[in-house]
Amino acid sequence: MRFRSIIYASVLLAASPALAETTYIHAGSVIIDAVGSASGPATIVVTDGKIVSIENGHAEPAGDAGVVNLADKTILPGLIDLHTHLSGDPSGEFWRAATNPPEWYTLVAAKNARITALAGFTTVRDLGSRTDQVTQSLRRATATGVLPGPRIVTSARTIAIVGGHGDTNGFRREVNEALGTSFACTGPVECSEKVRQASKYGADLIKITATGGVLSQQGRGLEAHFSDAEMKAIVDTANSLGLKVAAHAHGARGIEAAARAGVHTIEHGTYIDEKAGRVMRENGTILVPTLMAFQGIKQNLGNGFYTPVVEDKIRAVGPFAESIVQRAREYGVKIAFGTDAGVFPHGQNAGEFEQMRLGGMSNREALASATTVAAEVIGLENEIGRLAPGYSADIIAVDGNPLTDVTVLEDVDWVMVRGRVVE
Repeated sequence: MRFRSIIYASVLLAASPALAETTYIHAGSVIIDAVGSASGPATIVVTDGKIVSIENGHAEPAGDAGVVNLADKTILPGLIDLHTHLSGDPSGEFWRAATNPPEWYTLVAAKNARITALAGFTTVRDLGSRTDQVTQSLRRATATGVLPGPRIVTSARTIAIVGGHGDTNGFRREVNEALGTSFACTGPVECSEKVRQASKYGADLIKITATGGVLSQQGRGLEAHFSDAEMKAIVDTANSLGLKVAAHAHGARGIEAAARAGVHTIEHGTYIDEKAGRVMRENGTILVPTLMAFQGIKQNLGNGFYTPVVEDKIRAVGPFAESIVQRAREYGVKIAFGTDAGVFPHGQNAGEFEQMRLGGMSNREALASATTVAAEVIGLENEIGRLAPGYSADIIAVDGNPLTDVTVLEDVDWVMVRGRVVE
């Protein structure tokens, strides 16, 4: 990641409050959204963290307004990653869950929030934190400017079946019980209660592990974990509270069952087939393919990084991971951008764009998946995902034109989140 020197008329601090005074951003060109095209030279006027106007040419600042000179850059909306785990870094050492205190994960999350923002991702959906209240606290810290980082939408903890992916496995019984999540459930009533608890403690959405998972010590396969009645109870309860449900799901029948129950997004979708795709399409379920996660875990095979049970699962999903997007497109499933950052190093999120292109998406489609489409997924389409008056000043600058080569987003030069420049 390179950050070139930028000329400022005033000092902008990474964790300062949103700019109270008006700032003029002089751009070489502006991409308002993925539907349009790059303009010529333009000026974006920002006041109190909001975009006030976008004007042709480099307008002279009024009064005491500051100027940010990005006259050789392309300016576009900040990117959105719909699947991150800010409180985690890649590790095969599952036993560290028994040694790391909660405070450690808070510090890791703060570090990764800044790294993620610097990579151009100004909003993230965090789907499962390591301890209670980590991402809820980080959400507040980045919103108020206490820490630099993206806007955070979080599920907080993950709801899982007892002993399944998302619950604690791999330790002695008494250690499992000591470390086990309070969000594992059995039966529709208990699972409904967990949704209400998640809402009580500040979740913006609900995350469930609808099937087995790859990186947990649970080795019971990758098909459906919850019963149909349990998943329906989760979705209905979430909807009654105004919350959407994201479902981690690998196996085709688990994907199908989750989509039929009414989940909003399927995360991963490894074994999606025509039947599962049809149910997703009919129910308006969106796929978040997390292709970078598969790339990340593949690189750690065969060197003792993972336990044998995890390596077996990685090798099983590998042949299917490369074609997730291609299959989903064939079945008419809508695709949104998400990476599973934390499974691979934070800050490399934009590598997902190239993986999406390899699956058949155009540069424009890939960019839309991380801007307008992702904004719709989290219900913030009138606030983020494009550049327009009244929208949040979530803005990034790059060399080149991502509409013709989306991989230029792997090298972001300048970032503003909510009107704050991230240094």
